[in-house]
Amino acid sequence: MPSITELCRELRKRQTSAEILLWQQPRNRELSNMKFLRQHPIYIKSIQGKMLFYIPDFYCAEAKLVIETDGPVHQFKQQYDKNCDEVLAALGLRILRFENEDILRDCELVLRKINAML
Repeated sequence: MPSITELCRELRKRQTSAEILLWQQPRNRELSNMKFLRQHPIYIKSIQGKMLFYIPDFYCAEAKLVIETDGPVHQFKQQYDKNCDEVLAALGLRILRFENEDILRDCELVLRKINAML
């Protein structure tokens, strides 16, 4: 089983076209001078004391903002996404979800929505 670090690296290598397009703006502090990370794990401790992790597509610790890009696979994992959003919100994080098609169709609008949250 790969380590979390290896898993994150693999996810960064296999980005969708929407993730690649969206990443062009927040990288290198080019979006509101905030530091964004791609596929960076967020660790939490479960009620049972186990360490769990979520790997959001993009994460800005300074703004406590998680950005998820949702492709077709997310249609089959809606309950997982909902649970993930609830756990992350309980940590004080705000979550923005965008459909891949929306990013590809109008990335500027998506970036304005992200910027408004910052």
